[in-house]
Amino acid sequence: MTALLDANPDARADESPPAPSSASWRARVGAFAVDVFIGTAVIVTMALAAVPQDGWLRWLYAGVAGLVFLMMAVNRLLLPTLTGWSVGRALFGIAVRRRDGAPVGILRLAARELAHLLDTVAVFTGWLWPLWDRRNRTFADLLVRTEVHKVEPPQRDVRRPVGWVLVAATLLCAAAVGLSYLVVYRHDRAVDQARAQISEQGPRLVEKLLSFSVDTLQQDFSTAQSLTTDGYRPQLVAQQQAVQKAGATTNEYWAVSSAVLSVSTEQASMLLAMQGQRGVDPATMKFITATVRVDFDRTGDGRWRVANLTVLKRPNVNQTGR
Repeated sequence: MTALLDANPDARADESPPAPSSASWRARVGAFAVDVFIGTAVIVTMALAAVPQDGWLRWLYAGVAGLVFLMMAVNRLLLPTLTGWSVGRALFGIAVRRRDGAPVGILRLAARELAHLLDTVAVFTGWLWPLWDRRNRTFADLLVRTEVHKVEPPQRDVRRPVGWVLVAATLLCAAAVGLSYLVVYRHDRAVDQARAQISEQGPRLVEKLLSFSVDTLQQDFSTAQSLTTDGYRPQLVAQQQAVQKAGATTNEYWAVSSAVLSVSTEQASMLLAMQGQRGVDPATMKFITATVRVDFDRTGDGRWRVANLTVLKRPNVNQTGR
């Protein structure tokens, strides 16, 4: 029997090579999770963490997300052309091939990635299509003429690198969430502190700004000027000069109610209802009411100063004496 088989060498030559075995749907999902889901989770986390931020921190999150996307592209497009596998496919022993089993170039891989949009927009039907297709193909595979085959995994054990990738992605997400929470918490706390400060200091600043006595007029005017920003001070000086030319009369104001309209760590706006009296002689003293909107800026030394004062309701003067 052995001699007869050896005497027929053409018998083996006529045999066709075994057809490649298609990768299972579970193996494809596992590989896709390693190659795409992990990186996508990092990118989504960075995007969500960047939403409440501004400045350098938002750019940092964007940079990390862009770097992760680049690494995903290298893994999905470049590595298969150089080594035959992406990291996830190497872990599960599968590879993207042409229908005849030949390797796939980077352009076809890129086209295949874009064609996965069809798998998604069709209510994810394309991703489930391998469950019914006899060669386990998605819509993208049908479009670019590729298949996913079982292959011998690389000799190097890739489980350790995959584990490090998973650990790195987890640490990145945790760091992004923690940093975002810390910055947002500190910002919210600073805003709350600013609100408490302006609620207490704002009415007192306006009272000092508007009140003056004839006996200490220049001192009161100087004090009022020190309570304003550099931008608003010239306007206040002009008003004080007009008061002097018209003949100054003692004015005393106090805030009876106030409301914070807006506040940040550096700026605030308040609405105040003011009451006061003009003059010192009970016989000629006049009662004053007015409503003002006041904008405040925090200066470099951390103090709040009046940046603008707008009279919403002109002072209503009523004589209290006879």
